[in-house]
Amino acid sequence: MTIMRVNPNRMELLRLKEQLRVARRGHKLLKDKRDELMRQFLALVLEVDELRRETEKIIERAHKEMMLARAVNGPLLIDGALMAEGHPLCVTVSRENTMSVQTPVILFPQDPEGKARKITLPYGLTSVTGELDQAVDSLHEALPFMMKLATLEHKVHLMAAEIERTRRRVNSLEYVMIPSLEETIRSITMKMDENERGNLTRLMKVKDMIVEQEIEKRRRHMEERRSQL
Repeated sequence: MTIMRVNPNRMELLRLKEQLRVARRGHKLLKDKRDELMRQFLALVLEVDELRRETEKIIERAHKEMMLARAVNGPLLIDGALMAEGHPLCVTVSRENTMSVQTPVILFPQDPEGKARKITLPYGLTSVTGELDQAVDSLHEALPFMMKLATLEHKVHLMAAEIERTRRRVNSLEYVMIPSLEETIRSITMKMDENERGNLTRLMKVKDMIVEQEIEKRRRHMEERRSQL
């Protein structure tokens, strides 16, 4: 593991220990975020799968009804009726925040009962048979499902990308930054301990020298007194 190039002193040691504490806390928070994202992602995938099957059933029914309307009325009459200009479709687009993942939400206009608001048919009721009305109603019924399905599928892709980004950050902290900080702190601690032992050894040597000098001084003093007697 790479050891950071820093000065082996107490200030750097304290700074790195604080950085390690923050990194460990960030690692835990990111792991919790990753796990929660995975939980919500798996639940969302199941929801999308169920919604897709339901939407496909409605579209398949609408397709069969449209084929029947073409068979009864003829393709030219159906195409002409559907080419008529109708009322514009208004939808509401908002944003949803899920674990820092910003996703767009498309809302279809609803009536007071919470159901999809019926649209005004763009053609005259006397020009075609009821089979086309049923086909158009089925397509209109499928539209909110298609919008919700598109929203959720986009959310799945965004959450998958966020999970991957979070996973890389977790791995970077777990296998690179935290071990590097730990190794650097260990190296600085060892160098400081070594320096402290070296300083202590030098102090002991100085002390021994002072003691020896004092002993030698006293010995000479005693010899001088004996010579004077």
